[in-house]
Amino acid sequence: MMTGDEYRRSLDDGRETYFEGQPVIDIAKHPMLGITVDSAAAGYDRFYDPTPGAVGAFMHVPGSAKELREQVELHETVDLLTHVTYASIMTLLTAADRIEATLPENAARIRAWVAEAQRRDVRITQCITDSKGDRSRRPSQQDDPDHYVRVVARRDDGIVIRGAKLHISAASMGHELMTIPTKSMKSGEEQYSVACMVPVNAPGVKIINTTYAPRHHDTRDFPISGRHHTPEGFVIFDDVFVPNERVFLDGNPELAGIFAHSLGLWERLGGLSSMATRYEALVGFAQLISEANGLDRVGHIKEKISEMLINATLIRATLEAAIENCHVTSDGAAFPDELYTNAGKYHGAANWSLMVRHLHDIGGGSILTAPGHADFENRQVGHLARKYMGTMQSVDGLYRTRLFHAIRDLTADALGGWNAVTNIQAGGGLYAQRIVSRLHYDMDRAKETALRTGHMEEFIGKV
Repeated sequence: MMTGDEYRRSLDDGRETYFEGQPVIDIAKHPMLGITVDSAAAGYDRFYDPTPGAVGAFMHVPGSAKELREQVELHETVDLLTHVTYASIMTLLTAADRIEATLPENAARIRAWVAEAQRRDVRITQCITDSKGDRSRRPSQQDDPDHYVRVVARRDDGIVIRGAKLHISAASMGHELMTIPTKSMKSGEEQYSVACMVPVNAPGVKIINTTYAPRHHDTRDFPISGRHHTPEGFVIFDDVFVPNERVFLDGNPELAGIFAHSLGLWERLGGLSSMATRYEALVGFAQLISEANGLDRVGHIKEKISEMLINATLIRATLEAAIENCHVTSDGAAFPDELYTNAGKYHGAANWSLMVRHLHDIGGGSILTAPGHADFENRQVGHLARKYMGTMQSVDGLYRTRLFHAIRDLTADALGGWNAVTNIQAGGGLYAQRIVSRLHYDMDRAKETALRTGHMEEFIGKV
């Protein structure tokens, strides 16, 4: 296993990565991207075990509901790169289980690569969303065939791929790019039915980074994003060679969707788990700011917080149901229940804006206009800012201001925008979650229940 310092050094491997139009020569020392590297390095130190052959606790494959719960709870405390590594491992093992009957050699290749990744203690990011071009057309119908990652050449020792993957969290900070189809493919789209592992420093890989990290010089005004933030990578595969042992699918369009659906399950579980925590935080902020404003006993404020806490409880309940109703495969790996995972993720994403609207309505305009920390330290106006930001003897002005900063950072600034979009898009978007929910919902039982309720038992099994 690697230590945090060894991880930092491992990033100096010739990778080609860019930020704000400039190449990043030393990503670990970059003033903005380096903060994410430090967060990942802390994860390496946290899980480091010098025992030969040891595997990080976060990489353990759960075999029961109890172990799945332990992993979900653990991953609520890790950095994003550590989490997506685990989700990638579970995605690959899920896909291996599902393609085994058709492609047993590929399934074995996946399991062998996972074991090697665990041994090397690498971090993996997930490349799934293509540039897509004209969204109304299939991959094979695009004006530019490269809008979906595809195989452009086949050699005896491997394949060459070309295309781009978007929205790849922490792409520049990992070691491996898990590159899989974004959707199911059809006959004639064999070149797009490719799944493989690509080293970040492979020749032809180029990564453009964006980030919601604050540009403000005083990060005290950004109590959340100023401490932890993760860049999003625009990953370009410019004729990248992938050796055979790293190719998990090449052709077989009927199996392409398995990889996307496998990732969707684990991404949605992670999203659901994160939303359970964030929903709880939104309720807490709403209650705290209402108390600080002296409005916690006002009827419409209490009603808004009640609606918020009910939503938070439902999100937590679906997470619990997804874990408790897990399914154990022939490999002995526990996978969360698809229906509860997707329904919960959908409900959380669809109602995030309502939760934020209530919080903003309760908090008021100071969410955006509260003075900065430096203003409180100014000799001429600091004491006045503190006085007028206070509301009563028990509520200090600086405390109330810090609440406003936290609410703004989480919901109304760059991180707030990132949360608003990624809550919807992570794991495939609302439509994908509706499709999977419908696929796994027991509609026959619902119809039978309706017929029994209507005393129409004679039609059971006939309609």
